[in-house]
Amino acid sequence: MYSLKEGRFLVKLARKAISEYLKNKKKIPPPKDTPKKLKQKSGVFTTLNTIKKGTPALRGCIGYPQPILPLVEAVIDTAINAATSDPRFHPVFLEELTSIMVEVSVLTSPDLLQLEHLKDAPNHIEIGKDGLIIESGIFKGLLLPQVPVEWQWNEEEFLSHCCIKAGLTPDCWLLKGTKIYKFSCEIFKETKPLGSIVQVSLKTS
Repeated sequence: MYSLKEGRFLVKLARKAISEYLKNKKKIPPPKDTPKKLKQKSGVFTTLNTIKKGTPALRGCIGYPQPILPLVEAVIDTAINAATSDPRFHPVFLEELTSIMVEVSVLTSPDLLQLEHLKDAPNHIEIGKDGLIIESGIFKGLLLPQVPVEWQWNEEEFLSHCCIKAGLTPDCWLLKGTKIYKFSCEIFKETKPLGSIVQVSLKTS
């Protein structure tokens, strides 16, 4: 569990990493005052949203599903990549940063669902808590826990959309050989561009 203070540190760090990179193309080093806990390895995603017609619209999202780097380093990397390397969007302009909200999702390690029958997968997924990874051969797709809440999907829809994200057919989660992983997140985000930072509690009702 991460404190709100630690979450605020990460979100501010993500914004600073993006700003400095867009200004001078240099990656900032981990701050000297980084809390010890944030130096432990962890998976993380950085998400950038703009506001369009009063609602958030995705502007970039990149992450590391696995704990391959110290969290502080992973946040710097994913923040820069979300702003510059998400293939779905053109790179963020420096002038845009004042209209972008920064969100950091710290991941638990993904756990493989051990299922006798894949059709039972929906019974092992909790909307609003679990994120998913679908893997089949060379194909892999990931969706964060906040996604099905935002789109009001049920468990089967969540699985199907994760298959689509992987470049597979929607019913691939039912096919032999498909691996389904789940994980959870602690989510911290700005309430508005450059605004206060809060911890997100996902609501499914």
